[in-house]
Amino acid sequence: MNIKKIGISAILCASLMWAIEPIFAKLSYINSNFLQTSTIRAIVVTLVAFLYVLITNKGNLKVPKRQFPKLVYIALAGTVTADLLYFYSLTKIPVINAVLIGHMQPLFIVLIGFFILKEDKLTKYDYSGILIMIIAGLLVTGKTITNFSVLKLGSSGDLIALLATFVWATTAIVMKKYLTNMNAGVVTFYRYSIASIVFIIYLLFTSSIKISNLYQILIGIVVGIGTILYYEGLKRIKAAQVSALELSTPFFATLLGFLILGESVTIMQMLGIVLLFFGVFFLSK
Repeated sequence: MNIKKIGISAILCASLMWAIEPIFAKLSYINSNFLQTSTIRAIVVTLVAFLYVLITNKGNLKVPKRQFPKLVYIALAGTVTADLLYFYSLTKIPVINAVLIGHMQPLFIVLIGFFILKEDKLTKYDYSGILIMIIAGLLVTGKTITNFSVLKLGSSGDLIALLATFVWATTAIVMKKYLTNMNAGVVTFYRYSIASIVFIIYLLFTSSIKISNLYQILIGIVVGIGTILYYEGLKRIKAAQVSALELSTPFFATLLGFLILGESVTIMQMLGIVLLFFGVFFLSK
């Protein structure tokens, strides 16, 4: 199997993991809260990542000093902040909303690259992709024509998921720019081990750390595998291709949300999924 096929396979498998993640998260909230679940999840992901490092990198966790601050940023922004916001949003909105909003990352990556990093010029394709993805987001959060008629275009949960997506986009840029040559297991290990320390310290002072259900462990295993596969795929194929392939996640999530959680999807939300594809297509041009 050539490098491109390996990259594509890795991203598709990671997308399936991303779709399973919010399902397990919702199920874990039956007798736990999003903070407890996030803590157990981070600890389990750390263990999965360490096992991967043992297999692929002989257990070597050394990183250059100049790269460690980047790992700390990815941990604090991507896991402590964005993941926590995302899990909190899942307590307020359906899985399909959270997943689709989360997959608007390419929109923010383009905008950050243009306005903050000052690295890229926006083309007509970029402007078209941005407009289409904004419309897609409104369709997903609005859900029905009735909501549009009274300008009810989302909830606080949708806004929180959107904020999480923006923060994730900043970590994706840091990863692609500075850490693509680092072992995927090492990146994942530091991202979640640093976050685990933060979560554990907070919970020790505010409540307690306990495993309330099996889903908290399963979500850690799923996220650990998904994150490693994502980083491995990101090394092998273009960022635009990664973004396009990741859009298989909403379809997996929609199906799983319907079969397991009984969540319904409106016609407008399905249209939003289709438009999301077109938006990423234009951004990748």
